[in-house]
Amino acid sequence: MSGELVRLALVDGDNLTFVAKAQGARAGLRYDPDMGIDVRLSCSAGGHAWLMTLSEERATELVARQGFGSPREFGPKAPTTFSGLMKKLEADRKRGFSLMTEMYAPGMSAMAAPVARRGGAAAGVITIAGPLQRLTPARMQDLGGPLLQAAGELAMAATSSPLLHRRATAAA
Repeated sequence: MSGELVRLALVDGDNLTFVAKAQGARAGLRYDPDMGIDVRLSCSAGGHAWLMTLSEERATELVARQGFGSPREFGPKAPTTFSGLMKKLEADRKRGFSLMTEMYAPGMSAMAAPVARRGGAAAGVITIAGPLQRLTPARMQDLGGPLLQAAGELAMAATSSPLLHRRATAAA
């Protein structure tokens, strides 16, 4: 539906790890990073989608433990302070999903929604990522509703999935 890379990351203790993906781009420029890597919480859409479900204290603790991503190592718009990160997370909370351009990598956009039942802990996040030329801020706004719907459907399915249910109850 998005025509971009869609991935699922699961909460694993204090980490968020990508475990599944579907590449939607059929031609042209593709974004397709390695699987199984831990998500950089401070500058990734998936990290922000998880952090926005946590208290400011817990989110700060997790980012402090992992460290900020440097704009030299990630994207030029990667947050480098807690105040900058918290401001971004507040906007994400209001929207219901994270949305970013050039934070994780130059020329890349991404968005993500938490996979969580209402009032429950997040078991993971679902992300959409692609080149900024295609995945523009306007396009991400258009994909927001379908992304939230998919995250909600995954959260409902989590009750019957031993892997997702165990993670959601462990995170609570």
